[in-house]
Amino acid sequence: MNDTAAPLVFRGLPAAEGIARGRVHRVDWNVPEVPRVAVPKGGRDRELERFRRARARARRELEDLKRRTASRLGPIEARIFDPQILMLDDPDVVEGTRRYIAENRLTAARAFDWRMLELKDRWSRTSHPMVLDRLNDLEDLKVRILIRLLDLPDPWAIDGWEVGGIVAVARDLTPSFVALVDPSRVVALAADWGTRTSHWAILARSLEIPAAAGLGDITTRAEDGQAIIVDGWSGRVVMEPDAREADRFERRRAAIRGWRHESGTDVREEAVTVDGQAVTLRVNLDLPGEAARARALGAHGVGLFRTEFLVVGRSTFPEEEEQYRSYREVVEAFPSHPVLIRTFDLGGDKFPVFLRTPSEDNPFLGRRGVRVCPDEPELFLTQLRAMSRAAVHGDLRVMVPLVNTGTEIETVRELAEVAEDQLAGEGLPFARGVEVGAMIETPAAALAAPALATHADFLSIGTNDLVQYTLAVDRTNTRLAHLFDSFHPAVLRQISMVAGAGRAAGVEVSACGEMAARPLGILLLLGLGVDVLSVAWRSLPGIRRMVRNCRLDEIRAAAAAALEAPAGPQAKRDFTASLRPTLERLFPRGT
Repeated sequence: MNDTAAPLVFRGLPAAEGIARGRVHRVDWNVPEVPRVAVPKGGRDRELERFRRARARARRELEDLKRRTASRLGPIEARIFDPQILMLDDPDVVEGTRRYIAENRLTAARAFDWRMLELKDRWSRTSHPMVLDRLNDLEDLKVRILIRLLDLPDPWAIDGWEVGGIVAVARDLTPSFVALVDPSRVVALAADWGTRTSHWAILARSLEIPAAAGLGDITTRAEDGQAIIVDGWSGRVVMEPDAREADRFERRRAAIRGWRHESGTDVREEAVTVDGQAVTLRVNLDLPGEAARARALGAHGVGLFRTEFLVVGRSTFPEEEEQYRSYREVVEAFPSHPVLIRTFDLGGDKFPVFLRTPSEDNPFLGRRGVRVCPDEPELFLTQLRAMSRAAVHGDLRVMVPLVNTGTEIETVRELAEVAEDQLAGEGLPFARGVEVGAMIETPAAALAAPALATHADFLSIGTNDLVQYTLAVDRTNTRLAHLFDSFHPAVLRQISMVAGAGRAAGVEVSACGEMAARPLGILLLLGLGVDVLSVAWRSLPGIRRMVRNCRLDEIRAAAAAALEAPAGPQAKRDFTASLRPTLERLFPRGT
């Protein structure tokens, strides 16, 4: 540990919850350099055969990796490798490479390298940020094929790594690498690139390995063996921590361990404030397998079940039966509590391969969320059929993303009625009249909340997008992180407005997103009138403990003061100052 030099602090994106300290091991993987060698006359067939063998070997390796991942983590997580497997037979990849071999007398390695560079350039110029994951898959596959064609060692091999305490630091990570990681040896991950939705980050969460992404330039400043702390809850990474940072780490780790190891009695206790106000704590889920773990931690249902895992990276529509099984698994995990399942939130940073969508200059303001529904009725009708069938097993509710008008809610209801009529005609069991709610994610929706509440059965505030759209700040852009301000007066007033509209109409208002995952954000939401919170399942014990040690009357008074502040920083200072005794009791200095 270096007690003289100031520690280096990086602020990125939280990718997988947890906190860990270890030693840097830089993963310096790059696409191999391909020699410029011309193929002699008569060598074309040999190179075509070498390319075929390399693809066949890559397929065997990926299928084996998929099987091992399914055995280790489950079939849903294992599907993360499907995009790469599909690329092995993609005509854009295969025929383009064969053509270069045949027409330009290129080696298999050179032809494949050229073709993949062309595809990378083409995909990089598309308008959908989700292409980053596709590019990551492409790079992973490119390396896999080239090292076979060039007889090079596997850059992801970790067999020679030291025994434990490793923090893998990389420009980017790939599913192939993370799937092989042993959490007893690799205690955390840190990457220049990536987001929480990256395929490797999903695997890291399943393996419960803390991870931070979008760190910018950590790989250029990290050296093997350096001490490093990774906080996957906040996305904060500290290199060469000094005594103060080490003490902060120990306090924070101890607090988190205390929260996560509450007794069974504590888990069964209700989240009720000191002055007797009940708060409902639900969970956000990315995958069905997380439901059982969330229930074990005392969740009162699901406030956001993201369904994009069923479509992103796939080349065909997900079958109704597969969707039904996934939804039923989650609903049956919470037989006495609501399960809010979001319809496919496509567009922006998530568009599946099988939807051929025209290029958009600004996809986050284009075909997103509910706007995709009229254009893809077959996709959403199948999803609503599966939801209606799963609703037989519990309190399933349909949540519609990016709603601005009541008409959009009614469009989904009409499609749900078509699904119900079809199921009735086929004699399949289903639940009629499943509740349909709106996600409040734009200023338009917040301002129109009183009207939306007359059309929707419930409202759910998606804090990530609400802040993003209100402030015109991309929440995944770490360079603009200082402008992404949840305490901005415009954001606070909208949340307060939506909570008030829900109370007036007698409909439930909940909140999900990063704001409902951070201590100050949780307290602020409660103070603004939102008493149903949906959080990451690992956060449940800590949030329950926090709620049980707070007074809601004090929180409301602090929130009222924050609402009067002229700017976000002042609102945060006023709110924090008003609750200082409570915060110091809940979070000892340094945690």
